Amino acid sequence: MGARVAVCGRNADSLEQASQRLTAEGISAVALSADVTRASEVTAFVQKAESEMGPADILVNNAGIGIFGPFHERSESEWDAVLDTNLKSVFLMSQAVVPGMIQRGRGYIVNISSLAGKNAFVGGGIYCASKWGLMGLNNCMAEELRVHGIRVCVVCPGSVATEFSPHTGRNPAKMLQAEDVAHAVASIVTEGPRSFMSEISLRPLQK
Repeated sequence: MGARVAVCGRNADSLEQASQRLTAEGISAVALSADVTRASEVTAFVQKAESEMGPADILVNNAGIGIFGPFHERSESEWDAVLDTNLKSVFLMSQAVVPGMIQRGRGYIVNISSLAGKNAFVGGGIYCASKWGLMGLNNCMAEELRVHGIRVCVVCPGSVATEFSPHTGRNPAKMLQAEDVAHAVASIVTEGPRSFMSEISLRPLQK
């Protein structure tokens, strides 16, 4: 869509592959190592990305992990890992880019949540807690930032056919694909000048 793209992650090999794929498609891209659960690394990533590519107009918070099973059988370290990745990272990344967006009077923040942010299921205690928390944070951010011309939206997909979880017994061809989520994000950042989408629930056409 003509955007310059900065991506980050903790796996150097995956970052290099992503950078190569983007560059091969003619996209101006930079891939930088960063752990989005650590404030110092988030700050360094944003500063480096903006120094190489210019101010951040769009932030997509899509880091996420899932640990499932009865909540009383899960550990404190598992709780911290999920909440830090799925929720704290949104807090840190958004804090890092918002001052510049406020100064410029524009910007988009798109938070990738889940239908699990609105629905409970057996074994989903930690994951649902992170996504319900994200819904609350997203909605408050939207109210606080709209006065500055910054649009904040949350996308809530159902199960997507990725390596995130095994999806045992499900037909991947009938599931949402990563491209479907990307299409929702594209719709958000191309909306009209007088409105903003606050929430998108995304489901597969066929069950």
